[in-house]
Amino acid sequence: MVLELDRMQKRFGGVVALRRGDLRVAAGEVHLLLGENGAGKSTLMKIVAGMIEPDAGAMRWKSSPARFRSPAEAQRAGVAMVHQESLLAPHLTVAENLWLGREMTARGGFLRRGTMREAAQRLIEEHRFPLQAGWRVERLSPAQRQMVEICRAIAHDASLLIFDEPTSSLPDSETREVFRIVRGLKERGVAVVYITHRMEELRVLGNRATVLRDGETVFTGPMAEVTNDDLVRLMVGREIAAESRPARAPGSVRLRVENLSRGGVLRDICFEARAGEIVGIAGLVGAGRTELCRALFGVDAVDAGHVEVDGEVVRLRSPREAVRAGIALAPEDRQKCGLATSRPVGDNLLLASLEGVCRWGFVDRKRAAAPVHTLIQRMRLKAESPAQIAGQLSGGNQQKAVIGKWVARGAKVYLFDEPTRGIDIGAKEEVFGLMDELAREGAAVVMVSSEMAELVRMADRILVMRQGRIAAELPRGAAQEEILRFAALENA
Repeated sequence: MVLELDRMQKRFGGVVALRRGDLRVAAGEVHLLLGENGAGKSTLMKIVAGMIEPDAGAMRWKSSPARFRSPAEAQRAGVAMVHQESLLAPHLTVAENLWLGREMTARGGFLRRGTMREAAQRLIEEHRFPLQAGWRVERLSPAQRQMVEICRAIAHDASLLIFDEPTSSLPDSETREVFRIVRGLKERGVAVVYITHRMEELRVLGNRATVLRDGETVFTGPMAEVTNDDLVRLMVGREIAAESRPARAPGSVRLRVENLSRGGVLRDICFEARAGEIVGIAGLVGAGRTELCRALFGVDAVDAGHVEVDGEVVRLRSPREAVRAGIALAPEDRQKCGLATSRPVGDNLLLASLEGVCRWGFVDRKRAAAPVHTLIQRMRLKAESPAQIAGQLSGGNQQKAVIGKWVARGAKVYLFDEPTRGIDIGAKEEVFGLMDELAREGAAVVMVSSEMAELVRMADRILVMRQGRIAAELPRGAAQEEILRFAALENA
């Protein structure tokens, strides 16, 4: 065994993050670490990576007792961690990021930039990364930045690599690249701990799995011994019924989009969304799905076409005008674009409806207390209090806070761009429940998702986008194969 953890415990103030964390990872295996957000997965891995110290428990590294008191100490021992959020220096090149903290220097302390670049390029080519050593990180796409994170971890010649949701923000093509890299590491005898919420990844990669729930290890064993349904039950402690939402007769047209075009990215987009209806939008990466959401929310100006809300033409020159028209957006990147992560939960819930709780330009905290409390209950939002910082919430609770902000505003049209990205199975069900609840109350819901199974389950109709156009409109219950055919094939 490369790594053995027994009875690891960690408390943060009054919050117990780990009650009993047990884990065994062998050389040359991909070990899946599963659990809902808040189950203790990241805490356990941060202990291994030397980022935090446990309160109790024993750790053995390559059969010897160990405890890493800093990331540098863990790194020297052979532990590397690829984080979900980028920790790169954006102003530096790929090569400079790879050797950051381990720079190659000449006499006098001068950097050997050429040597560093050549070594980085050899590593990139050896593992067939779609990168160049001299590229500046700030100009890279999110997918490419994730590749740099992985490359940097490999550059440290680690015995154990920890992947924390490495594919949560990657399209399918880059996801396959990550899988190829992970398999290559396994073949070289490297131990891999792989954290994921994407159930479709489990059978592709994993040898064994460990499941955490409420800070405690509740299962460890070979993947062959458990079904995906078993794993879900272990993670959430209850049955999850993935049934399609009931069909309902839609109401009047709430959103009408006519001939919307923007610079070749969107081309003559026409569709309607009715009260009580969830309209799904499918498509491959680059099809224009996110760009459509941004245009409808007034983030990006359009060249032609118009939008109506409840029969009235609205001008969407800014998000402010979209909000006034009754349009809400839950963006793909909720941390950067949907929340003020450094502000309290209560403040975030009121961001879109401040005029209702302000007096003379200042927030009346007494007046704000009641609606905040009501929203927290309605959204089933798990927070220590309204004063808890939003960035400290789990991904699922952050998403519920984003939705709650628009519920407080009383939006008529909700645009959900990848609403379940990076959240766990239990939280997904809660988000689906909230979306259905909004539709039942008369809102029109537009749902963009890369997960075709989610669209088939939730949508009353599915619009398939390809190259900035709507290539097809499919009825409720359409087969995933049919969706993919229209999304991928020019002459479908």
